[in-house]
Amino acid sequence: MKNESEKSGKILIIDDNEDLLKAARMFLKRHIKQVDIEKKPDVIPSLLKNEKYDVILLDMNFTRDVSSGTEGFYWLDRILQQDPSAVVVLITAYGDIQMAVKAIKAGATDFVLKPWENEKLLATIYSSMKLRESLDEIEGLKKKQKQISDQLNHHFYDLIGQSVEIHKVFKTIERIADTDANVLLLGENGTGKELVARAIHQSSSRNSKPFVSVDLGSISETLFESELFGHMKGAFTDARESREGRFVTAHNGTLFLDEIGNLSTPLQAKLLAVLQNRTITPVGSNKQIKIDIRLICATNMPVYDLVKDNKFRQDLLYRINTIEIRLPALKERIEDIPLLASHFLNIYADKYNKNVHKLSDGALARMTKYHWPGNVRELQHAIERAVIMNSTAILQPEDLMLTQSPDNEGDNIILDHFDLEEVEKILIRKVLKKYNGNITQAAGELGLTRSSLYRRLEKYGI
Repeated sequence: MKNESEKSGKILIIDDNEDLLKAARMFLKRHIKQVDIEKKPDVIPSLLKNEKYDVILLDMNFTRDVSSGTEGFYWLDRILQQDPSAVVVLITAYGDIQMAVKAIKAGATDFVLKPWENEKLLATIYSSMKLRESLDEIEGLKKKQKQISDQLNHHFYDLIGQSVEIHKVFKTIERIADTDANVLLLGENGTGKELVARAIHQSSSRNSKPFVSVDLGSISETLFESELFGHMKGAFTDARESREGRFVTAHNGTLFLDEIGNLSTPLQAKLLAVLQNRTITPVGSNKQIKIDIRLICATNMPVYDLVKDNKFRQDLLYRINTIEIRLPALKERIEDIPLLASHFLNIYADKYNKNVHKLSDGALARMTKYHWPGNVRELQHAIERAVIMNSTAILQPEDLMLTQSPDNEGDNIILDHFDLEEVEKILIRKVLKKYNGNITQAAGELGLTRSSLYRRLEKYGI
């Protein structure tokens, strides 16, 4: 018998036999935290409104119908209508295999016969409680996944911007998302090609199915077929067990093939055959598997030039680019930089628990003049680094540690205004950073005494 603190679970027993109910409750109370009993099935709806049970033991036959089990099936259906995840174990003195099969098909979890053996009954209840726990976990994960999906779907998966260029991308996503057209995404590294692919998937009717991303640039020629099409156990030296490929994993969902321009000509031919036939054959198998996927590909390479140079198959290009979306470089959407910077600032200030809530005008001016060769990804990393390293509430130009833009070569400070106090603050911060906070050296560089520099530090809150 368990101690009170070790007990868990809530069960409900419904049977018209009062002696049976009392006996069951007396036995089960030694093992289960809460055992409720009820003679009348009519009160089931109100009981389920007020309490959530881990397991419900339901008699198959009541006084009006002593052997057919009709009432039990009726109340099983009512319980599952009210709580679809309810775990119901049916009990009867007149059970047989056919009724058991019918009960399971109707939604029951298990089936026990009266008179029962206490230990067998307890084992059935424990296994049913574990099932309920698993169902609750799955339901919780589904809710969490939906919340995550809703958040990720907001702003097209963090595709943030108000420029004309990025709004063209948004409109194209809206138009094509709910089709099955293959999509080719073109753009420089760091422009957000995978974000666009995810946005298309989340806005489509396949959004409850898998989104599988594959970086083709990181897969060797020898592993290509195994990774994409799967393999059977023993197909090659290290194949200790069978494994499904990415195409099968993405079945009924979306497959995103990134860096498709890196594929060699032989691998392009293999991919083309799969896309034409809509079937794959795992390595080491003769069996073809049908696949149903939405294909989205991406590359930062000049794919049309590759076709001209016979480095990329024209027929494969036609197959993958039913719809083509070109993502603008960040330097083509400068007006989006403040919005993106503020977005990443909020994310990383929260992530690293930093009291950084604003970028100075000077910092924003420097960011809009910078050429951003790494595009949005570089901007994101620059903000993250600045938040980590900064100890003040406002990010300054020098906090961003950007490499010098060719357009501003030779400039040490970029100013978007000429307010003397603001210029002095920028100069003091820059010199302090140069000398790692050494007041004596910084004061010497600025032509000030240590006390004068201290007064200015206090005045500007540096």
